Amino acid sequence: MHINFELPYIPSRPVKPREHGVTMVMDKGLSIRQAENLIESAGDYIDLLKLGFGTAFLNKKLDSKIKIYREAGMKVYFGGTFFEAYFVRGLFDDYCRILDKFKVDAVEISDGSIKLPHEEKCRIIKKLSGEFTVLSEVGSKEEGMIIHPRKWIDLMNHELNAGSWKVIAEARESGTVGIFRKSGNVHSILIDRIMNNVNTDKIIWEAPNKNQQVWFIKKFGANVNIGNVAPDDAVPLETLRLGLRGDTFFQFLPDQVTRKFKP
Repeated sequence: MHINFELPYIPSRPVKPREHGVTMVMDKGLSIRQAENLIESAGDYIDLLKLGFGTAFLNKKLDSKIKIYREAGMKVYFGGTFFEAYFVRGLFDDYCRILDKFKVDAVEISDGSIKLPHEEKCRIIKKLSGEFTVLSEVGSKEEGMIIHPRKWIDLMNHELNAGSWKVIAEARESGTVGIFRKSGNVHSILIDRIMNNVNTDKIIWEAPNKNQQVWFIKKFGANVNIGNVAPDDAVPLETLRLGLRGDTFFQFLPDQVTRKFKP
Protein backbone atom coordinates (compact mmCIF):
# COMPACT_ATOMS: atom_id res chain seq x y z
CA MET A 1 0.00 0.00 0.00
CA HIS A 2 1.40 3.37 -0.99
CA ILE A 3 1.79 5.96 1.78
CA ASN A 4 3.39 9.39 1.56
CA PHE A 5 4.22 10.00 5.24
CA GLU A 6 5.23 8.23 8.43
CA LEU A 7 2.74 8.51 11.28
CA PRO A 8 2.54 6.52 14.54
CA TYR A 9 -0.57 4.71 15.76
CA ILE A 10 -1.79 3.88 12.28
CA PRO A 11 -3.33 0.38 12.36
CA SER A 12 -1.55 -2.32 10.39
CA ARG A 13 -3.19 -3.42 7.17
CA PRO A 14 -2.29 -6.71 5.44
CA VAL A 15 -0.98 -6.44 1.89
CA LYS A 16 -2.79 -7.84 -1.13
CA PRO A 17 -3.76 -10.56 -1.71
CA ARG A 18 -5.53 -10.30 1.65
CA GLU A 19 -7.49 -12.94 3.53
CA HIS A 20 -9.11 -10.39 5.83
CA GLY A 21 -9.61 -6.66 5.86
CA VAL A 22 -10.86 -6.88 2.29
CA THR A 23 -12.77 -4.18 0.46
CA MET A 24 -15.30 -5.13 -2.19
CA VAL A 25 -16.25 -2.37 -4.64
CA MET A 26 -19.32 -2.49 -6.85
CA ASP A 27 -19.02 -1.40 -10.47
CA LYS A 28 -22.52 -0.51 -11.65
CA GLY A 29 -21.51 0.29 -15.22
CA LEU A 30 -18.22 2.20 -15.25
CA SER A 31 -16.61 2.92 -18.60
CA ILE A 32 -13.16 1.61 -19.45
CA ARG A 33 -11.72 5.07 -18.77
CA GLN A 34 -13.48 5.22 -15.39
CA ALA A 35 -12.21 1.74 -14.52
CA GLU A 36 -8.65 2.81 -15.34
CA ASN A 37 -9.06 5.95 -13.22
CA LEU A 38 -10.39 3.83 -10.35
CA ILE A 39 -7.31 1.62 -10.48
CA GLU A 40 -4.98 4.61 -10.57
CA SER A 41 -6.58 6.24 -7.53
CA ALA A 42 -7.69 3.28 -5.44
CA GLY A 43 -6.33 0.04 -6.88
CA ASP A 44 -4.18 -0.66 -3.79
CA TYR A 45 -7.25 -0.66 -1.56
CA ILE A 46 -9.66 -2.83 -3.58
CA ASP A 47 -9.56 -6.61 -3.27
CA LEU A 48 -12.81 -7.63 -4.93
CA LEU A 49 -14.53 -5.97 -7.86
CA LYS A 50 -18.18 -6.89 -8.36
CA LEU A 51 -19.84 -6.14 -11.66
CA GLY A 52 -23.08 -5.28 -9.89
CA PHE A 53 -26.33 -7.21 -10.32
CA GLY A 54 -26.90 -7.80 -14.08
CA THR A 55 -24.75 -4.98 -15.48
CA ALA A 56 -22.36 -7.49 -17.07
CA PHE A 57 -25.18 -8.21 -19.55
CA LEU A 58 -24.92 -4.62 -20.85
CA ASN A 59 -21.30 -3.58 -20.29
CA LYS A 60 -19.45 -2.55 -23.41
CA LYS A 61 -15.98 -4.08 -23.75
CA LEU A 62 -16.69 -6.42 -20.85
CA ASP A 63 -13.67 -8.60 -21.55
CA SER A 64 -11.36 -5.58 -21.61
CA LYS A 65 -12.72 -4.27 -18.31
CA ILE A 66 -12.33 -7.63 -16.59
CA LYS A 67 -8.73 -7.85 -17.84
CA ILE A 68 -7.96 -4.35 -16.51
CA TYR A 69 -9.27 -5.22 -13.04
CA ARG A 70 -7.54 -8.59 -12.91
CA GLU A 71 -4.19 -7.10 -13.91
CA ALA A 72 -4.60 -4.67 -10.99
CA GLY A 73 -4.71 -7.61 -8.57
CA MET A 74 -8.47 -7.63 -8.00
CA LYS A 75 -10.71 -10.67 -7.97
CA VAL A 76 -13.48 -9.92 -10.47
CA TYR A 77 -16.94 -11.47 -10.40
CA PHE A 78 -20.46 -11.01 -11.66
CA GLY A 79 -23.16 -9.95 -9.21
CA GLY A 80 -25.29 -12.68 -7.69
CA THR A 81 -28.40 -11.46 -9.49
CA PHE A 82 -26.70 -12.34 -12.79
CA PHE A 83 -26.25 -15.92 -11.56
CA GLU A 84 -29.89 -16.02 -10.43
CA ALA A 85 -31.10 -14.74 -13.80
CA TYR A 86 -29.43 -17.68 -15.55
CA PHE A 87 -30.28 -20.27 -12.92
CA VAL A 88 -34.00 -19.48 -12.80
CA ARG A 89 -34.15 -19.96 -16.59
CA GLY A 90 -32.53 -23.38 -16.36
CA LEU A 91 -29.29 -22.11 -17.91
CA PHE A 92 -26.74 -22.91 -15.22
CA ASP A 93 -24.43 -24.65 -17.71
CA ASP A 94 -24.57 -21.59 -19.96
CA TYR A 95 -23.63 -19.46 -16.95
CA CYS A 96 -20.60 -21.69 -16.26
CA ARG A 97 -19.53 -21.29 -19.88
CA ILE A 98 -19.68 -17.50 -19.45
CA LEU A 99 -17.42 -17.76 -16.39
CA ASP A 100 -14.91 -19.71 -18.43
CA LYS A 101 -15.16 -17.44 -21.47
CA PHE A 102 -14.42 -14.27 -19.52
CA LYS A 103 -11.86 -15.91 -17.21
CA VAL A 104 -13.24 -14.38 -14.03
CA ASP A 105 -11.50 -15.21 -10.75
CA ALA A 106 -14.52 -15.52 -8.54
CA VAL A 107 -18.22 -16.25 -8.56
CA GLU A 108 -21.09 -15.11 -6.36
CA ILE A 109 -23.86 -17.58 -5.58
CA SER A 110 -26.93 -15.92 -4.11
CA ASP A 111 -30.64 -16.49 -3.65
CA GLY A 112 -31.75 -13.01 -2.71
CA SER A 113 -34.30 -12.74 -5.52
CA ILE A 114 -35.29 -16.38 -6.05
CA LYS A 115 -36.33 -19.32 -3.91
CA LEU A 116 -33.47 -21.80 -4.04
CA PRO A 117 -33.37 -24.86 -1.75
CA HIS A 118 -30.37 -24.46 0.49
CA GLU A 119 -29.12 -27.98 -0.17
CA GLU A 120 -29.01 -27.18 -3.88
CA LYS A 121 -27.26 -23.87 -3.23
CA CYS A 122 -24.59 -25.69 -1.24
CA ARG A 123 -24.17 -28.27 -4.01
CA ILE A 124 -23.54 -25.44 -6.49
CA ILE A 125 -21.03 -23.84 -4.10
CA LYS A 126 -19.20 -27.14 -3.71
CA LYS A 127 -19.14 -27.74 -7.46
CA LEU A 128 -17.74 -24.31 -8.31
CA SER A 129 -15.31 -24.03 -5.40
CA GLY A 130 -12.88 -26.40 -7.10
CA GLU A 131 -12.30 -23.88 -9.90
CA PHE A 132 -13.31 -20.46 -8.56
CA THR A 133 -13.13 -18.34 -5.43
CA VAL A 134 -16.75 -18.66 -4.31
CA LEU A 135 -18.57 -15.93 -2.45
CA SER A 136 -22.07 -16.79 -1.31
CA GLU A 137 -24.63 -14.27 -0.19
CA VAL A 138 -26.95 -14.77 2.75
CA GLY A 139 -30.08 -12.70 3.30
CA SER A 140 -33.05 -11.48 1.32
CA LYS A 141 -33.24 -8.43 -0.93
CA GLU A 142 -36.89 -8.01 0.01
CA GLU A 143 -37.53 -5.04 2.28
CA GLY A 144 -39.05 -6.03 5.61
CA MET A 145 -38.05 -9.69 5.26
CA ILE A 146 -36.92 -10.88 8.72
CA ILE A 147 -34.60 -13.87 8.99
CA HIS A 148 -34.07 -15.30 12.46
CA PRO A 149 -30.46 -14.98 13.72
CA ARG A 150 -30.23 -18.75 14.14
CA LYS A 151 -31.03 -19.18 10.46
CA TRP A 152 -28.43 -16.58 9.43
CA ILE A 153 -25.85 -18.50 11.45
CA ASP A 154 -26.81 -21.91 10.07
CA LEU A 155 -26.86 -20.71 6.46
CA MET A 156 -23.49 -18.99 6.77
CA ASN A 157 -21.76 -21.94 8.40
CA HIS A 158 -23.23 -24.46 5.96
CA GLU A 159 -22.12 -22.39 2.96
CA LEU A 160 -18.62 -21.96 4.37
CA ASN A 161 -18.45 -25.70 4.93
CA ALA A 162 -19.63 -26.26 1.35
CA GLY A 163 -16.64 -24.32 0.02
CA SER A 164 -17.37 -20.60 0.12
CA TRP A 165 -14.25 -18.49 0.62
CA LYS A 166 -16.39 -15.77 2.20
CA VAL A 167 -20.08 -15.35 2.92
CA ILE A 168 -21.64 -11.98 2.17
CA ALA A 169 -24.16 -10.52 4.62
CA GLU A 170 -26.85 -8.98 2.41
CA ALA A 171 -27.69 -5.28 2.58
CA ARG A 172 -28.12 -4.37 -1.13
CA GLU A 173 -26.53 -1.26 -2.59
CA SER A 174 -29.01 0.83 -0.58
CA GLY A 175 -28.01 -0.51 2.85
CA THR A 176 -31.64 -0.79 3.96
CA VAL A 177 -32.34 -4.54 4.06
CA GLY A 178 -30.80 -7.68 5.53
CA ILE A 179 -28.36 -6.69 8.28
CA PHE A 180 -29.79 -3.15 8.28
CA ARG A 181 -33.17 -1.73 9.12
CA LYS A 182 -35.18 0.30 6.62
CA SER A 183 -33.70 3.42 8.26
CA GLY A 184 -30.16 2.20 7.48
CA ASN A 185 -29.40 1.49 11.14
CA VAL A 186 -27.58 -1.73 11.95
CA HIS A 187 -29.40 -4.77 13.36
CA SER A 188 -26.86 -4.83 16.19
CA ILE A 189 -28.40 -7.79 18.05
CA LEU A 190 -28.29 -9.83 14.84
CA ILE A 191 -24.64 -8.89 14.25
CA ASP A 192 -23.73 -9.85 17.83
CA ARG A 193 -25.37 -13.25 17.44
CA ILE A 194 -23.61 -13.87 14.14
CA MET A 195 -20.17 -12.82 15.44
CA ASN A 196 -20.48 -15.22 18.35
CA ASN A 197 -21.18 -18.18 16.08
CA VAL A 198 -19.44 -17.55 12.74
CA ASN A 199 -15.79 -16.78 12.00
CA THR A 200 -16.06 -13.06 11.24
CA ASP A 201 -12.89 -13.15 9.09
CA LYS A 202 -15.05 -15.21 6.73
CA ILE A 203 -17.85 -12.61 6.48
CA ILE A 204 -18.05 -9.65 4.13
CA TRP A 205 -20.49 -7.13 5.56
CA GLU A 206 -22.26 -5.14 2.86
CA ALA A 207 -22.05 -1.56 4.11
CA PRO A 208 -22.49 0.96 1.30
CA ASN A 209 -22.98 4.02 3.50
CA LYS A 210 -20.30 5.83 5.52
CA ASN A 211 -22.09 5.61 8.88
CA GLN A 212 -22.44 1.85 8.37
CA GLN A 213 -18.76 1.46 7.49
CA VAL A 214 -17.84 3.45 10.61
CA TRP A 215 -20.01 1.18 12.76
CA PHE A 216 -18.28 -1.98 11.52
CA ILE A 217 -14.78 -0.52 11.86
CA LYS A 218 -15.53 0.49 15.44
CA LYS A 219 -17.05 -2.92 16.12
CA PHE A 220 -14.45 -5.17 14.48
CA GLY A 221 -11.41 -2.97 13.87
CA ALA A 222 -9.54 -1.70 10.83
CA ASN A 223 -9.41 -5.09 9.13
CA VAL A 224 -13.09 -5.90 8.95
CA ASN A 225 -14.31 -7.11 5.54
CA ILE A 226 -16.59 -4.51 3.93
CA GLY A 227 -18.53 -4.78 0.68
CA ASN A 228 -20.81 -2.92 -1.73
CA VAL A 229 -18.53 0.10 -1.56
CA ALA A 230 -19.04 2.73 -4.26
CA PRO A 231 -15.97 3.35 -6.46
CA ASP A 232 -15.63 6.93 -5.24
CA ASP A 233 -15.68 5.70 -1.62
CA ALA A 234 -12.78 3.23 -1.81
CA VAL A 235 -10.12 5.74 -0.72
CA PRO A 236 -12.37 7.44 1.87
CA LEU A 237 -13.08 3.99 3.35
CA GLU A 238 -9.35 3.32 3.64
CA THR A 239 -8.93 6.57 5.59
CA LEU A 240 -11.68 5.40 7.94
CA ARG A 241 -9.80 2.13 8.44
CA LEU A 242 -6.63 4.05 9.31
CA GLY A 243 -8.21 6.57 11.68
CA LEU A 244 -7.51 9.45 9.30
CA ARG A 245 -11.07 10.73 9.20
CA GLY A 246 -13.08 12.41 11.94
CA ASP A 247 -15.48 9.47 12.41
CA THR A 248 -12.68 7.08 13.48
CA PHE A 249 -10.03 9.65 14.45
CA PHE A 250 -9.60 8.45 18.06
CA GLN A 251 -10.34 4.78 17.38
CA PHE A 252 -6.70 3.68 17.19
CA LEU A 253 -4.95 6.29 19.33
CA PRO A 254 -3.63 5.39 22.82
CA ASP A 255 -5.93 6.09 25.76
CA GLN A 256 -3.65 8.82 27.11
CA VAL A 257 -3.86 10.72 23.83
CA THR A 258 -7.62 10.25 23.63
CA ARG A 259 -8.13 11.48 27.21
CA LYS A 260 -6.03 14.56 26.53
CA PHE A 261 -7.39 15.64 23.17
CA LYS A 262 -10.84 14.14 22.61
CA PRO A 263 -13.52 16.86 22.97
